Amino acid sequence: MTTLAAPAAGLPDDALDLSRVIIPLLRGVVYQADNPALWSLLRRHQARVKDHMAIMGLALVIDDAEGYAHLRQVDYDDVDIPRLVPRHRLSFRVSLLLALLRKRLAEFDASSSDPRLILTRDHIAELLRVHVPQSTNEVRLTSEVDALLTKVEALGFLRKVTGQERTYEVRRILKAYVDAQWLSEFDERLREYLATVERGATTVDDEEPAHG
Repeated sequence: MTTLAAPAAGLPDDALDLSRVIIPLLRGVVYQADNPALWSLLRRHQARVKDHMAIMGLALVIDDAEGYAHLRQVDYDDVDIPRLVPRHRLSFRVSLLLALLRKRLAEFDASSSDPRLILTRDHIAELLRVHVPQSTNEVRLTSEVDALLTKVEALGFLRKVTGQERTYEVRRILKAYVDAQWLSEFDERLREYLATVERGATTVDDEEPAHG
């Protein structure tokens, strides 16, 4: 079987640097604290990365204050460009957890200078317990919490803390996706949801508009 030689060795250094930045961005959020060398490379080639991403209909977003960079899909009104970044349709419970985590992050930032908000699984479960029907039994709640944590972790808004069992870091990229308007609109839906539960309704719309 014949294999093609990798052409990377023949690429100029600036092209290699561009690849080293673009590939991690396409994979997900780049955090300054996680990889200072990559962050420095990104800042050095920021203009070129932005131009390169624009060809694919993506915008480079860098938040120096929060220390992260990510790509956003640009939606043009008059141009049909295939989406590279998929939309995620979130269930109401996932949206609820994101809203609660976002509020907890805002409270944390207002009272602490620590950049990392660390929460245990039990703490997160307690945040949710206030907003679920009282008839929900503990076994079911435990199962739901674990499923929600897995989903939110997969979306990149939580990360397990190494060496600490059932402990999570709330990733600061959450602030870019859950803003004040989103929270306000969700608060209104939450009030409607709780009112429906109190009236003893057996079914509740569990879908939140696509997010991504």
